[in-house]
Amino acid sequence: MTDILSAPLVVEFPFTRSLGPVQSAFLTGLRERTVLGVRADDGTVLVPPVEYDPVTASELRELVEVAATGTVTTWAWNPSPRRDQPLGTPFAWVLVRLDGAATALLHALDAPGPDAVHTGMRVRIRWAATRTGAITDIACFEPYDGEPGPAEPASHDGEFADPVTGIVAPARLDYVHSPGRAQSAYLKALAGHRTVGERCPACRKVYVPPRGACPTCGIATAEQVEVGPRGTVTTFCIVNIKAKNLDIEVPYVYAHIALDGADLALHGRIAGIPYDQVRMGLRVEPVWAEGAAHPDHYRPTGEPDADYDTYKELV
Repeated sequence: MTDILSAPLVVEFPFTRSLGPVQSAFLTGLRERTVLGVRADDGTVLVPPVEYDPVTASELRELVEVAATGTVTTWAWNPSPRRDQPLGTPFAWVLVRLDGAATALLHALDAPGPDAVHTGMRVRIRWAATRTGAITDIACFEPYDGEPGPAEPASHDGEFADPVTGIVAPARLDYVHSPGRAQSAYLKALAGHRTVGERCPACRKVYVPPRGACPTCGIATAEQVEVGPRGTVTTFCIVNIKAKNLDIEVPYVYAHIALDGADLALHGRIAGIPYDQVRMGLRVEPVWAEGAAHPDHYRPTGEPDADYDTYKELV
């Protein structure tokens, strides 16, 4: 029986978004140690602010300043903080209704243990020493036994010098991937500079990479078939944006490649040819870097281009 592979896998990318006037004022306000909410059509104050009324869907623009103190409405203890969470020691996730607001803000509460946290406890914002215009400008909440803030929030025009107009939110997912029997065999074959797929016993199509079942017939596949190594470019795109941690100069070409004998195109980078000369039907072959577990890229073979009818079903 083929050994099943497993390995840690990290999917990470920065998500960049622009901000509308309400979110811009809210985040810029945090930088200036000011918490802004927005007044809804029924007069209640929403914190964090939103741009449209959740009941009437009308546009909201009336900003108000609320207090930096508030009340815990509910909470959950986090005994094992993870990477990039607000605190490095155990803490409580809390929903805090700031004085003057009708809704609650989610953040961390610095407390010595779960016995020190309860619904209804009074807390206040602990501001970060360095603030940039992000929710992390609130370092956390901390217990507070002083006077409450004003019940009626003060009007605010939302105007600040050098407003924050966009944010970059990093997204990351860490997990252990187990490819299963079919993909484990595929990966082990690649380590030997071979490409194998699996043939469906019903429709007889060969799928690369194999998934252990035919996506058309829905039945298990087990018969291994070696394909390639040469193939045909079925379609492609020109990449003009340099990816983080990827040492490839732009522009470059990423293509779908139908390997000879396969009924499903896989993807790979095309090199060894100017990017503006890559075309559908181009015949290519893999290039392996020393010690690599998969092809580094595909290059032209010098053969005549494939006829469109031979690959049109894989476009």
